[in-house]
Parts: sequence; C-alpha cells; structure tokens
Amino acid sequence: MSGIRVSRASIAVLVVQLLLVSCIAAKYLYQRRTCPRVWTRTAAYDPELVMRGRYLSLQLTVDGCGSTLPTANQAQFPRNVDGTVGSPKFMVQGNLQVTFQAKLAVAGNRLVAVRLPNAESPSEGETVSAWPGSACDRMNVVNPVNFYLSEHPRSPLPLKQGDELWIEVTVPRKGPPRPLQLALKQQGNWKPLAFQ
Repeated sequence: MSGIRVSRASIAVLVVQLLLVSCIAAKYLYQRRTCPRVWTRTAAYDPELVMRGRYLSLQLTVDGCGSTLPTANQAQFPRNVDGTVGSPKFMVQGNLQVTFQAKLAVAGNRLVAVRLPNAESPSEGETVSAWPGSACDRMNVVNPVNFYLSEHPRSPLPLKQGDELWIEVTVPRKGPPRPLQLALKQQGNWKPLAFQ
C-alpha cells in the first residue's frame, strides 16, 4: 500500500517538474518571438566554476552615449574651437570605474543602456560599467550572459588578433538579455558560428 503512495507521489512530483520546465521554455520561446533582437560585440572569458558544463561566459558591450552618468564630471565631451560640444559621444573620465543601473533596449540596431537615476536596488535594471578612457559606446553589462555549447563543437576561444566575437540577443522588458547565436567578425567578414 505504501509503495503505491510513493509511486503516486513520484508521479505528482514529476508532473510538477515537467510543468515548471514547460512554463520556462514557453516564456523563452515567447520572448524570442516578440522581444527585439540585436547583435552586440562581446568579450568572452572562461568561467572558473567547480561544476561547469561547456559554455562561454560573455560580457556584452552596450552603447551608453544616450545616458547620463551618475555625475557630470565623469563625462568628457569633444569640444569645438569655440568651446561648444562637438559631439554627443563622450569619453569616461576620472580615476575610478563608473557603475550605474540602467534599462537595456534596442535603438538604431544597437544595444543601448539608459541610466535609471532613481534605482534603489541592483535588481532594478542591469548594472552597466565603464573604465576611465572608455568611449560611451563601449560600456559593458556587468553580469555575464552564458552561452551553452553542445558536446562536440570546438570553442571559438581563444580569438585570433583582430577578431571580434559578437552575439545576438533578445532584450526582454525585464530581466537580462537572452543569448541566441554567436558570430565572428574577421577582417570585416561576418561568420555565424553553428554549435548544433
């Protein structure tokens, strides 16, 4: 009798787990079909985790030129001869890394970050950072995006000198970008990478 109860309990747990996984898969499929997509440059590094599968941990490049920094003296704008601002693109200046919470979006076929000046916690938006000397269109999303590889394909790392790794992501209204596919840019040539 108790064996039947355990069996029913096991089936109930299995059904709940299948429902949870199905809901998550449906959510990601819906986002893939409805959310904007964009290609952005990325920097990859090898994660140091004890329990790791085959994946690349990728830090996304984001355009923060349309954003305001936490303080105005962190932005250095190019000036014309008469002292007026010559371009909306600025360089980050100062001695410390600039970090702020931002909403990510797609504009002009670019992944852009708009600072959330009233964000009270790191859970609001995504954390964006830039080092002094960085151009405003070369800021980074702090939390990496993991791109999982199947068992047999060869990793694109390490990159050859001059090569760039790009990733296509969907950008949901809330939450981090979701990875779709990778590509290599080699001497101006675009090469999508297949990992099936």
